[in-house]
Amino acid sequence: MFTDTHTHLHFDQYEADLPQVMERARHAGIDRILTLGTDLESSRQTVEIAKRYEDVFAAVGIHPTDVRKSAPEDIAAIEELAAAEKKVVAIGEIGLDLYWKEVPLEDQIPVFKSMLGIAERLGLPVVIHNRDAQQEMQQLFRELEVESLRGVMHSFAGTVEDAQFYLQQGMYISFTGVITFKNFKEMETVETVPLDRLLLETDSPFLAPVPNRGKRNEPSFVEFTARKLAEIHNVDVNEIFLRTTENANALFRWKTG
Repeated sequence: MFTDTHTHLHFDQYEADLPQVMERARHAGIDRILTLGTDLESSRQTVEIAKRYEDVFAAVGIHPTDVRKSAPEDIAAIEELAAAEKKVVAIGEIGLDLYWKEVPLEDQIPVFKSMLGIAERLGLPVVIHNRDAQQEMQQLFRELEVESLRGVMHSFAGTVEDAQFYLQQGMYISFTGVITFKNFKEMETVETVPLDRLLLETDSPFLAPVPNRGKRNEPSFVEFTARKLAEIHNVDVNEIFLRTTENANALFRWKTG
């Protein structure tokens, strides 16, 4: 049994067949799924999905590319939601994004700081999105004097040095199905992340791994990423399942009661 630590099950791509998607996930051996919001509305949707399915848990937050469509009062509402709902186990998806360029960095940073503050006050881990903003993210960590942070750098894309920075903060790192692509260029980075800091994720519905590249991604496909991680680390895939499950349990501390 293992865990998919990053999905967006509220997306329209699952509107017609989410029960079947969940059944395939269980059949594949997945016993826990984390689904994440990207703004207040979708955060509420993730909580409702988590309530509907015993093996689904929620993360709530404001994604950097959704900052401009979020009102200032949404930040307080996110905190209220996280505090009230027992199936909320993280603050996310939050972070910085300089790839799409629609939202200036100066608009993203205050919201990101607010989300980090919510996580600290509630004792929750964070799920961080970082696209084309390695330098800016690390500079912000230094400015905030972050010495340790309970969380995960999701869908990681960076150098060995970037990975070491976050590992030194005590964070976990997860890779998507991108590592199965022939044109993936950061294999050395994957090799240097120790097994006790790895998490499994799909980032469904995005980034489906080979042999399903180009299709809608779903949690059951996480097995292909796990097999690639096992190949890279030269271990049996069951070792990847075991270690990443242990890591997910330690980070998210699933509230089942």
